[in-house]
Parts: sequence; C-alpha cells; structure tokens
Amino acid sequence: MHHTLQMTLAPEIALDDDNFRRFVIQKLRLRESDNPFIRKTRQSIDARSRQVKINVHAEVYVGETPPALAGTRIVYPDVSNRPQALIVGCGPAGMFAALRLIELGIKPVLFERGKDVRTRRRDLAAINKEHHVNPESNYCFGEGGAGTYSDGKLYTRSNKRGDIRRVLEIFVAHSASEQILIDTHPHIGTNKLPVVVAEMRESILKAGGEIHFDTKVTDLIVRDNRITGVVTNDKDEHTGIGVILATGHSARDIYELLHTKNILIESKSFAMGVRIEHPQNTIDKIQYHCDVDRGPYLPAASYSLVTQTRYKGVQRGVFSFCMCPGGFIVPAATASGEVVVNGMSPSRRDSPYANSGMVVTIEEADLAPYKEFGPMAGLQLQRELEQAACKFAGATQTAPAQLAMDFVKGKTSAHLRDTSYQPGLQSVDLYDVLPGHIAFPLRDALSDFGRKMRGYLSGDAQLIGVESRTSSPIRIPRERETCEHPDLKGLFPCGEGAGYAGGIMSAAMDGERCAEQLAKLYAGAPA
Repeated sequence: MHHTLQMTLAPEIALDDDNFRRFVIQKLRLRESDNPFIRKTRQSIDARSRQVKINVHAEVYVGETPPALAGTRIVYPDVSNRPQALIVGCGPAGMFAALRLIELGIKPVLFERGKDVRTRRRDLAAINKEHHVNPESNYCFGEGGAGTYSDGKLYTRSNKRGDIRRVLEIFVAHSASEQILIDTHPHIGTNKLPVVVAEMRESILKAGGEIHFDTKVTDLIVRDNRITGVVTNDKDEHTGIGVILATGHSARDIYELLHTKNILIESKSFAMGVRIEHPQNTIDKIQYHCDVDRGPYLPAASYSLVTQTRYKGVQRGVFSFCMCPGGFIVPAATASGEVVVNGMSPSRRDSPYANSGMVVTIEEADLAPYKEFGPMAGLQLQRELEQAACKFAGATQTAPAQLAMDFVKGKTSAHLRDTSYQPGLQSVDLYDVLPGHIAFPLRDALSDFGRKMRGYLSGDAQLIGVESRTSSPIRIPRERETCEHPDLKGLFPCGEGAGYAGGIMSAAMDGERCAEQLAKLYAGAPA
C-alpha cells in the first residue's frame, strides 16, 4: 500500500522526526505494528504570517519496499586508455565536466593550481590566523573551488540549463545527505563539502582520469586557430582533443593570458559592495515574528532583499547576495595587499551570526576611467577596491568595517560589534573605501531595507568590506549551441569564470553541458 501526502504543519510536528511519524500514522489510521515506511519528499518553510508553517510532501509505504529516493545510479567506465580532454580548474564546473566526460568515454585530465581539499586547510588557517595569503591556495583556489570552503548552497534559478535533480543525486552518490533532495533550498554545508569533493575526486581517479594539483596553466598551445593543449608551470606540455576552461571568477591571470594572446574576451555586468552581519537572533525575530528566539525546531532564518536606487540620475540595483544564515564571514583574497570577504555556513547553520553580501550593480559609466584596460576594466576596478580596503584597514587581512546605522548617518563608528570574521575588524569610514557609485546607492538601499524589514537597520548590524567577487567582470564568449569559443576551436569556456554560472549548481550543470558538447564535436559522442 502506497500513500502520498501534502500537508501544512506546525514546526514542532514537521521538523521533529518522532512527532512527524506519529502524526502521519495517526492521520492514515495506521498502527505502529504495521511498520510503515515514511519519508518526506519535499519540504519548505512558509513564514509569511505570524504563525510559521512547514509545507511537507511525504510518501508512506506499508507492506511494500520503497524505491530509492535518489534514482541516479551512474557506473563510471574505465577511460584510462581513451582519448583525453583537458580541464583547467577543479571546482564544481571542472569536476562535473570530468565526471560527464567519463560517462561519455573520454579521459579527463584536470589541472588545479591549488592543493587538494585536505592540504588546503593549512593555507586557510594561515589566512585567518597569520594574515598570510598563498596566491595559489586559498578560499578561492584549490580542489572544489570557491564553493568548498565558502558555503555549499545548492539552489539555483537556472532550471533551463540542465538537470538539477541529476546534479543533486550525483552529490548524494558522493556522500551528501539525501536531505538536499528534499529541501526547497538545499545546502550541504562547508564542513561536509570536503568529504563530498574528495569522493568525487576518487570517482575520477578510479575511472582512469587524472588530477594534477599544484599545477598552474601558464600558456595555451594554439595551432591554426585551434587549441591543442596547455603548458603548465613545470614547463610540461599536455595535449588533448579539447580544453574546458573552468577556472572560477578569481583566476585573473587566465584573463590576462587570453588578452595577451588576442583571444577574444568581453566585459560583462557584475556587482560589488560589502557584507552585512547581524546576530542570527535578530534575523530570526524579523523573519519568524518571534519575541525571544526561533525555538528548537526552526532552522536559522534567511532573507532576500532587492531595491532600486538612483545615483547621479542613473538607476542602480542593490541586492543581497549569498545570504549565509548561521554562518561566518571569511577572507577570500587571492593576493597580498588586498582584502576580500565572502560568506560560508556549516551544515547545521549554528553560528550566532547571519551575514549576506549587500552589493550594487556596476554600470558601464563606472568603467569609463578604466577605458585603457579594455575588457579588463572591471577587473581593474575590482583590484582598486580590494587594495583600498586593505590599505584603510591596516595592510593585513583585517577588514574595514562600520556599523550600518553609522554608515547611513555618515559617521565613523566609535565601537564595532563582535564578529565571525576571524582576522578581525578595523573601524573606518567606508565612504573612504567605496567609490560614490557604490557607497551612496548602498546607503539609500539600507534605509529602504530598514523600512521593509523592521529591525534590519539596527544598532547591531555592521558592514564589513569588501564583497567584490560576486561574479566575474569578464565573459569569455562562446557559441550558444556548441559552447565553443567563436574564434578558437576546441576551447570551451565554462562556469563562473567564463561568465556562465553563478553558484555551485549552475556551475556543475554548465560543466556537464560543456563536456557533452566537447564530446559531440571531437569524440563523436551523442549530445
């Protein structure tokens, strides 16, 4: 006997396993002795009214063996003696491209400038404790990419870019919790992602693929408008039937290499700003309409904000980005002399802090002073902002900060709040760090958000700078259908670094798509 249920329940029923089981058994007039198999298939929180509710889809099996929740069962063939394709970058785009190539009978050879996920931890500790930035191994560079030690959010609006369920099930097959198949806004957690990433690596290696860590691509081998391979920092040349370029949005040397070799790149829209940090309890009270705390059942509350402002007659979008409930702010610089911040959350989201990027769209007029840099103009603007943040905060990884209320009022903060940002904060006037086209729209937006979410613009909110790596300021163009660079055959720009993704999920799906197109064009595989 099989039942499917759609229910709207109180948190203490929906989010407590024992209470939920008792409720379902009673609702279906079953007995515990029937030994029913009960599982949720979908779960979301509805906090629009004062009484928070949980929407739950569930299925119940009595006297039947339930099918697996994750239906994807992939067997990776041995490709050790198959034609090889090269992948530059071992983030989600590169790793999913590698796994898909294996499915299609092609040997992937990955090059990652950073270290493996375990060794990488020592370099992250050095940034946090010693303010030392390893330019090759940091929060952005290394196995798993920026996502491994940033957050692990797995939701995306890119429904048309690929098979979302398939990607989630591949994560589950590599030790991610099945809960990501159930939650409307799935999240693995930065504490669990390293295990998942390491298992994906093992799948690639066991199938005969190669992964080269501490190996930086320094040149491209191009003959007759076709890329045939890459040169690495050890001067070795590697060739393959195609190259997937999946370097992430912070591999600036790759953009410079392409520009130097007259390979077409283009500027694209992006956004920059700060991180805003609150006590998580403040956000819980606002979102869950509670007087004291969210209680034992509800997860740390999140939010999403967007508004339109005007600066010098030009409309400016300001929006929250990569909101991390129960999370931490981390130093994401990739070179000394710059300060960059990002957010992350552990799987339990149990930090006492909430943080989110709060960023302003960069308009074409903002790049006019950087015209001499051509398509690299946005990159130069990023650099200058990150260097200013470092300079004003003391030339270490200490970050410039200001209470949100003081920023809106235009005064320097005499004291700052406690923070999750481990390298520490320095009170500065952020108007000295941020250019006017970011600072003034941000000021107006915070006032608007304070009206929309009463208590959001409060004395316990502080701004921490700078959030400058929301997305790449450069796009590496490609053909719409084939994903191949329009001028350089065999090159497949991929993921966030190429301007075609905005997070783990969209990067993973783009990696699969580029792998499929490479296989179709150069290995005769069906798309």
